[in-house]
Amino acid sequence: MAGHSKWNNIKQRKGAQDKKRGKIFQKLSREIYMAAKQGGGDPDTNPALRLAMDRARSENMPKDNITRAIDKATSSGSGENYDPVMYEGYGPSGVGILAEALTDNRNRTNTNVRIAYNKNGGNIGEAGSVSYMFERKGYIVIERSTTEDDEETMLLEVLEAGAEELETSDEVFEIFTEQADFAQVRDHLEEKGYTLAQSELTMIPMNTVALSDEDYEILENILDALDDDDDVTDVHHNAVRASEQ
Repeated sequence: MAGHSKWNNIKQRKGAQDKKRGKIFQKLSREIYMAAKQGGGDPDTNPALRLAMDRARSENMPKDNITRAIDKATSSGSGENYDPVMYEGYGPSGVGILAEALTDNRNRTNTNVRIAYNKNGGNIGEAGSVSYMFERKGYIVIERSTTEDDEETMLLEVLEAGAEELETSDEVFEIFTEQADFAQVRDHLEEKGYTLAQSELTMIPMNTVALSDEDYEILENILDALDDDDDVTDVHHNAVRASEQ
């Protein structure tokens, strides 16, 4: 993880997605719906729902949208059902790309995701061909403008909370946790009064691949095509721009 700023990737993707707010909310509603349907509508007793709601709030999803998705899932009737699927593939220079999806029609999603890779300079891979390059981790961001803590103070705070690693930049503190420790670290920091700009369980690359600006544009075309698919909920990659290192 050292030397890799996930926050830079998040900012870039959010900038690209600002024009697609309706589609983002639709995907988040699906995640909230499935979490509530499987584990109940109380986020205090349903960690998956709490995660989905946190993610929705980080995207400024209206509270009414969140409530509607939970109410729909917990009302009587069978309702929709979505299966989680992970698609693994490659971009330029062997960059690993993971696309997570929730789908009610695997054939449709398989076809769409394959097209998104193949028509934009990538290649879809077999199960396990890319996922070994990543680890599921807790990831929390605190913007430095929201706290007076320096790096040493923040390091002591996150270690006390049970975090695994702290990375710093001029803009943010990036906190990484083991998957099992994520909730306790997040809750500890919130109880201490920190404002979390991002908090999620996500896939973190163990190593990164430096791309030229030209190859990075090809990668972005693949990511955009995947993001455009209604069934794809999250996309991860292990690339960095060589010019930004």
